[in-house]
Amino acid sequence: MAQDFWASSGFRLLGRGPEGWLVPGDDYLRHFLARPELVPPPGAGPVERHLHARLLDRPRLAIGEADVAAVEDADARENWTAFLLFRERLLAAGSLEACYVDQFRRESVEIAPPFLDALAQAIVRGLLDGTADPWLARAGELFFRRQRVSVEGGQVLAADASTIEAYAETGGFGNVGRLLKQQQTPVATVKMDVLNAENAPFYFLRDELFSFLLDLSPGREGARALAAVLERWVAHLAGVRVAIEPVPRIDDDRWRWHAGLDVESTAILNALYRGEAVPDETRARLATLFRLTFDDAADARAEVAGRPVYLGLAFREDHTLKMKPQNLLVNLPLARAS
Repeated sequence: MAQDFWASSGFRLLGRGPEGWLVPGDDYLRHFLARPELVPPPGAGPVERHLHARLLDRPRLAIGEADVAAVEDADARENWTAFLLFRERLLAAGSLEACYVDQFRRESVEIAPPFLDALAQAIVRGLLDGTADPWLARAGELFFRRQRVSVEGGQVLAADASTIEAYAETGGFGNVGRLLKQQQTPVATVKMDVLNAENAPFYFLRDELFSFLLDLSPGREGARALAAVLERWVAHLAGVRVAIEPVPRIDDDRWRWHAGLDVESTAILNALYRGEAVPDETRARLATLFRLTFDDAADARAEVAGRPVYLGLAFREDHTLKMKPQNLLVNLPLARAS
């Protein structure tokens, strides 16, 4: 049975255009006005509170620079400036997908990272609409949430970084847990389970907690699920059908093309491609590899000529990982982009 999940994405507040892309309405804009960054705190000044109330009533209301400049708090002014630029770009693009793709066709990205992540979350939620597969949903979290990776005995586990940090600070008990920590009172830790066949049905009861670990080891369900979501992402945003499968290593004397899915993997794959010596500890941070092939060879540039494209996903020295799904839109060797 299909499941609903990620209410925080605002997906239910979106329409669909003729091409299936997601169209924002007023309620979707109000969804952002409910975020902590924009809701005036108790001590907010009257100008900030009035600006927020006006936009709640009319989310598309034109707001001038003078209106923002009059907001009393400097951090609030920065947040309002970022939101209004995001709103402008989103409404001009007409859909979430068009707005997202447009950002990475520009010389520099204008929209602040939290808004890009919000777009990615809603787009992936749309790609997975109707699914009952918890592995697909958990894999989809990598498109918009930072992970912390551990590698033990060849097993690669990804945990939500923000969830781990919250548990470390509060034991999972919010402000009460934070107070107990400050008083040096022992706090029971909240267990984060590796998603498996036994606990998978509970994912959709805990989806907004982001509390399941995903096994990204080659041959495991998590890596296959991430490959499947990446396939849908490319088909939906680039209009090209591809097949993506996890691989343990790159054994290819005719290696022609690769694309890192994050900053770290891009650097590692570039070095390996050039035949440079890569230290074992650096190579070990290349957590997952994929092989991508085009369903229609004509969709790829001539120089690739039916050859696979290798994708990498790596974590930083501090074991955090932030996937950049936009890399699949700008770094694939698409024929029409040549």
